[in-house]
Amino acid sequence: MPQHFVSMGYRKSVAHFLLVLISLIALVVAGSALPLSSVMGQAKTGIDKSGAATSAAAIRSDYLLDPSPFVARAAKSEDGSELEMSNGLIKRVWRLKPNGACVAFDNLMNGQSMLRSVRPEARITVDENAFDVGGLVGQPNHAYLTPKWLDQMKSDPAAMRLTNVTIGKPVERLKWKRRRHTAPNVKWPPSGVYVRMDYALADDSVDSADSNRPIESASAKLKFKVSVHYEMYDGIPAMCKWITVENTSKDTITVNRFRGEELAAVEHTNWVESRGKVEFPRPTYLHVETDFAFGGFNFENANRHTVSWREDPGYKTQVNYAKKSKCLLIVEPTYGPEADVASGETFEGFRVFELAYGNTDRERQGLALRKMYRTLAPWVTENPITHHLLNSKPEAVLKAINEASEVGFEAIIMSFGSGFQMENTDLQYLTRWKKIAEIAERHEIELGSYSLFSSRSVGGGNDVVSPPGMKPAFGRAPAATSEWGLEYFEKLKRFYDQTGFDQFENDGPYPGDLDVTARPPHQKGVNDSRWAQWKVVCGLYHHLRASGVYINQPDYYFMNGGNKTGMGYRETNWSLPRAQQLIHTRQNIFDGTWTKTPSMGWMHVPLAEYHGGGAAATIEPLNKHLDHYQRMLESNLGMGVQAHYRGPRLFDTEETKKQVKDSVAWFKKYRNILESDIIHGRRADGRDLDWVLHANPELENRGMLCVWNPLEKPITQTLKVNLYYTGLESQATVLERGESPIQKTLNRDFVVELEVTVGPGEMNWFVIR
Repeated sequence: MPQHFVSMGYRKSVAHFLLVLISLIALVVAGSALPLSSVMGQAKTGIDKSGAATSAAAIRSDYLLDPSPFVARAAKSEDGSELEMSNGLIKRVWRLKPNGACVAFDNLMNGQSMLRSVRPEARITVDENAFDVGGLVGQPNHAYLTPKWLDQMKSDPAAMRLTNVTIGKPVERLKWKRRRHTAPNVKWPPSGVYVRMDYALADDSVDSADSNRPIESASAKLKFKVSVHYEMYDGIPAMCKWITVENTSKDTITVNRFRGEELAAVEHTNWVESRGKVEFPRPTYLHVETDFAFGGFNFENANRHTVSWREDPGYKTQVNYAKKSKCLLIVEPTYGPEADVASGETFEGFRVFELAYGNTDRERQGLALRKMYRTLAPWVTENPITHHLLNSKPEAVLKAINEASEVGFEAIIMSFGSGFQMENTDLQYLTRWKKIAEIAERHEIELGSYSLFSSRSVGGGNDVVSPPGMKPAFGRAPAATSEWGLEYFEKLKRFYDQTGFDQFENDGPYPGDLDVTARPPHQKGVNDSRWAQWKVVCGLYHHLRASGVYINQPDYYFMNGGNKTGMGYRETNWSLPRAQQLIHTRQNIFDGTWTKTPSMGWMHVPLAEYHGGGAAATIEPLNKHLDHYQRMLESNLGMGVQAHYRGPRLFDTEETKKQVKDSVAWFKKYRNILESDIIHGRRADGRDLDWVLHANPELENRGMLCVWNPLEKPITQTLKVNLYYTGLESQATVLERGESPIQKTLNRDFVVELEVTVGPGEMNWFVIR
């Protein structure tokens, strides 16, 4: 064949390959298009000749659209040597002989192994004696793991030995009394499968000559059992792990330290070297957090005391010459817990939650994380519309109850500065507020109040005393384990039990302060201070969650019963001129909802002056700034977020009242879709239209497109809106402002082109079915 024909054929092949590649890439990058890893590798997936995913096949194989096929199960192998947990999205496998050890943790969405080496299932230090819990030793190369190597590996003679395996169902880790609207179809406890593996000290674990661990001094009386617990959930690539330590001796033992999770994970990259202060990247395919979380609006900050990606010096064949790759996941408390466990009692560690990502797409990872919160902390989908009242005089509160009822608000919180005394234990005071709470309930209004814990000093030896060189997170704070602190939390419990209040705004729940003070019998000193104080605060939150009380907290207590924290904003920005506040509102929500559902974060609307700014920053008098009030309502409600509407009243004229009432009624009519996941369209910048798409394939209204115009002139524009996460396959009915339905055809990337017109400073919205 002549050479030019070969070259021409080659060029055609390359061109065809590039065309296919471009088609594949387009599927990923078009708006919020379906990432290929969500469909690739699934048995039902269909790919047409151009490389585009077949709609029906993609939807059937995507747990974010249809989770029903992905049911969690656990079973032993026929010969009893292995146990597997899997839900079709992730799989975890343990060898049961010669000891319990995780030997595989696989991401079934993309076919990747997340584990490269075997480590103990936990590590525990009891009475200053360290023990590995399970595990196998003898792996010749820690870069990967083969079945042949596994068959040759042995149990460490010093490690605790697996004695029993139990399979069951998840149970609720705390009580949830459901009293208000939530997202449809949430359930508690979550459905899935549960496994418990029990470990005991081996007969030779104390005197083994093969062990280098400091356990030779352990006496014969040291008797305890460690159980490692696992849950895997239906319809989501997530699982939970925790340990318990049962004291089977006659004496009290002390759990000095524990490591709840250790995974020798596949490295993120293969850097040969590191230069200067350039940080090594950590794996991004696995999200890890715990319920031992505090001191932050986001999971990264709140889990800095427990979750860390470290170097693995045992991984000697890694590419990095200095062995600095961040590829060893360690989840353990930085201090303690130094917890005493009486004879016959059981110590329980914190929960470790692990969520696998199918790819690196930001939207898809955010959707997975938000689904995890709805599954494992479903109370976060409660989202009452709340007035933050500046006056706590009974007559003012009664007036506010009537006003809230008239416009459709659902709750009143007596805000900071209102003068309300939640710590008042006077019976007459409590009785008066119980009667007012009963009046509010008859109006279908929840009543609550603000209470400050941190950021204040109470004296008398009750304040946190930090270790040298450290200070409390907020400069000063009482210790939760102090006499004052314990009384404070008991007062709050009694207040809610006796008054029937429904809302609690806790300013400064425990932020993780260390305290060197001995406070017997609750706290020994610095090593157990963090654990002991966290347990006290969690005790209050569990009590309130079981009572159906709604909890606002400026911290990350979601997994322990908290409902809402800040969406993320700078408080002084609410002293800016009103027009600037509008842009900040939508920017803050757009940014915050990558990792939070709309119901997990609050915003702010300064009806009255807040931190300054004068008349230019506030809405009062309300009837003088109706346009701005309406835009703030639309900006928050249109994104499914409840703000702190903080001021002395919700309306001042009939016109204002009608406007607020109409906005709230609109929100309630479309509440389920508005509180559903946000698909991020265009972030507000004050220059052009900004928009988001709410999507929920489980609803009749599959989507709600909300579009805002920040300019002083009307804008008509054609938006390319990706409807993949609505679950629609080929056709969509679009209703502008809920009327005049038109049929739109989705292209192969699930995108519709929609012409929208938005008036000056207004919002337009489109229901999608």
